[in-house]
Amino acid sequence: MSGPESQTESGAKKGAIVWFRRDLRLADHRALRAACDGAARSDGPVWPVFIRDAWVDDLGAAAKQRLEAALEKLSQALEEKGSRLILRSGTSGAVLEQLASETGSAEVHWHRLYDPESRKRDEGVKSALKGRGLGAESHAGQLLNEPWTVETNQGGFYKVYTPFWKAVREREQGDHLNAPGKIPAPDHWPETERLEAWQLRAPMRRGAAIVAQYIHAGEDAARDRMHAFLNEDVDAYGEARDMVAVSGTSQLSDHLALGEISVRDVWNAGRQRMEEGKKGAEAFVKQLVWRDFAHHLMFHTPHILTDNWREGWDEFPWDEDERHDNIKAWKQGRTGIALVDAAMREMYVTGRMHNRARMVAASYLTKHLRVHWRVGLKWFEDCLTDWDPANNAMGWQWVAGSGPDASPYFRVFNPDTQAEKFDPKGSYRRRWIAEGQRNPPDTALSFFEAMPESWALAPGDARPAPIVGLKEGREAALAAYQGLKS
Repeated sequence: MSGPESQTESGAKKGAIVWFRRDLRLADHRALRAACDGAARSDGPVWPVFIRDAWVDDLGAAAKQRLEAALEKLSQALEEKGSRLILRSGTSGAVLEQLASETGSAEVHWHRLYDPESRKRDEGVKSALKGRGLGAESHAGQLLNEPWTVETNQGGFYKVYTPFWKAVREREQGDHLNAPGKIPAPDHWPETERLEAWQLRAPMRRGAAIVAQYIHAGEDAARDRMHAFLNEDVDAYGEARDMVAVSGTSQLSDHLALGEISVRDVWNAGRQRMEEGKKGAEAFVKQLVWRDFAHHLMFHTPHILTDNWREGWDEFPWDEDERHDNIKAWKQGRTGIALVDAAMREMYVTGRMHNRARMVAASYLTKHLRVHWRVGLKWFEDCLTDWDPANNAMGWQWVAGSGPDASPYFRVFNPDTQAEKFDPKGSYRRRWIAEGQRNPPDTALSFFEAMPESWALAPGDARPAPIVGLKEGREAALAAYQGLKS
């Protein structure tokens, strides 16, 4: 036999490629199952591949570090199944065509993504592969409900969450797919790049070691977290999820962002808890549908990622000049508003931020400081390990008032009132703000180890006065909003 070892003497192609992206797991993985089935039909192997393409290079610093940890775990999981993860860099279409040529693979499988750049890329990849006589199939797997499968009675897409929820809440999501017992491997593997050589955590610089302490990557970690939450904490979720100093949420956001656990598995487990009468279970599964809703809107109105979703907001007098001191102070957690500053420090140390704190920090930026939501969106994109394009964009526009199903602009979060309600003992604020404490905890001190040295901040610095007072900022925000309306 000559040529690729997966081809017969007659030139018949054998085996299948599975292209991993934001689906870094083995269980409940439709694309992997299809690739294994295709390999079985042609009596060939499966070649798992992850490609460092423009999407990877464009990720924020924290998301890159989190991706590296996920790829390490996926590689280990594949080796336990007798397989390997092939790593390649380049344009996705060209890499897949080259790999198919090297291996003689008959088909390629992947899970669909719904952002405009991925859709455009994937359409081109599918067309090119089919043009070369290969099977090319994309599969559902990132969402519960694909965006085009949920329509209003008039046939359009949903623009408001509650009717979207009502339309999908009774849908059956299908049964779990077990991970393959063994993944068929070739006799000889094609060349692969080294994950260490990609230096994905390098953009984090001195912060990488700090954030690494808060990363628990991989499919096993995701399942452990899901079971711990649903077995122990979900009953109190309805109230505890807003208390910023306690661990009252599932902690699954980064796992879902990278597909280390399937949202279908989480949904089915959450629904089971609902049927068992767990009080917080419905509120929890609604958050999974909120995630679907964000992707639904991104698919149907992709401008939500970059521009004001609602008409009439382009004239709002937002500041977008990132050289301004107020924006720098917000990024550094030096606004003088304790809950906002604690939230920004938590994100810089852990790569995550409590959802209630996210709303407060975002409201202060877009309303009290009247800074464009795009500034905040870009900062979160760089600093969050659970970054997701649809969730990030919809969250920011919801708070700013320019987005779908939005909190009205005139509803301005008061950080002090929020702190009294959701951090009544001040535990969260003390955990993340060192200045002003005689013996600050390690969590607060870690910020100074992670931050750029050029910021020249120290734990002994005095707490800053508010850069914009809460009453002053609220009144100015409402005046600006009235000006926009008129």
